[in-house]
Amino acid sequence: MQTRPATLADIPSIMQLERQSATAGHWTEEQYRHAFQRDGATRLVLVGSEDSETSPAGFLVAQHLPPEWELENIVVAPTARRNGLGKRLLDSLLDAAKKTNSTAVFLEVRESNAAARTLYKRTGFEQTGHRKAYYKNPSEDAVLYRLTLP
Repeated sequence: MQTRPATLADIPSIMQLERQSATAGHWTEEQYRHAFQRDGATRLVLVGSEDSETSPAGFLVAQHLPPEWELENIVVAPTARRNGLGKRLLDSLLDAAKKTNSTAVFLEVRESNAAARTLYKRTGFEQTGHRKAYYKNPSEDAVLYRLTLP
């Protein structure tokens, strides 16, 4: 499994992956295009695949809000889950956060997304809060996590 910075050409693959995941944040094509613009907040957009020849099997979008990073979206294709790609994408975000001398990474996740919550806990994230009915379609609570960086 490997990760690389995403390009505008990856947006169709990213959107296809996102649509396969009920727990993902669902963005418009314009929102993804905006993530690549350099005139606003610094964003990290990564894709991951088995090798450099195959289509992306996962992606991550994070925003740098100095001195912290926010994980905005992470998706791994159902056929590629439990192979370490999600961890690899998350580790790439943590590496970027450390390189920017950031103090923490935070995120929110659907309460029912047990697999993601397990990954975050194993990576060292701590639960810091709860937001009632934060998500829509379907309505669901969000669980907030934070990882303080050394």
